[in-house]
Amino acid sequence: MTVAVSLDRQGVIEILAEYHQRTADEEDADAIASLELAWLIHQVEQRYGVELDPPDDTLLQMSTVDKVAHLLRQSLDG
Repeated sequence: MTVAVSLDRQGVIEILAEYHQRTADEEDADAIASLELAWLIHQVEQRYGVELDPPDDTLLQMSTVDKVAHLLRQSLDG
């Protein structure tokens, strides 16, 4: 499914900031915990009206903000 989405590093940080109930400027994100990742994927699905089901090997690679942004873009462009 191809979805026109601009999900870059800043977009991921903004979504994570909501998770932590702070502004994007206050978000000091690099590493992403598993609960943050689950919430982030859910938020992307809700915002963009898509269903993501990344394989386990992809989920294991989603450990930093940059990797998450890259792999989610790949999944959405898919």
